[in-house]
Amino acid sequence: MAFSHSKLAEDVRKYAAYRRTVRELGTLPLATRLDLDIYAGDIRKIAHTAVYGY
Repeated sequence: MAFSHSKLAEDVRKYAAYRRTVRELGTLPLATRLDLDIYAGDIRKIAHTAVYGY
């Protein structure tokens, strides 16, 4: 299976956005996360949906 450079670059950008989103959600104060109904166990799923759309 061959990857094009643009596909690989897009995958790298999306992964970086995913990691950044996980980090940012994880650093929110607990009170803020609870106000937004974001629980620690949901952060990766929320970030994945935000970046990849599913």
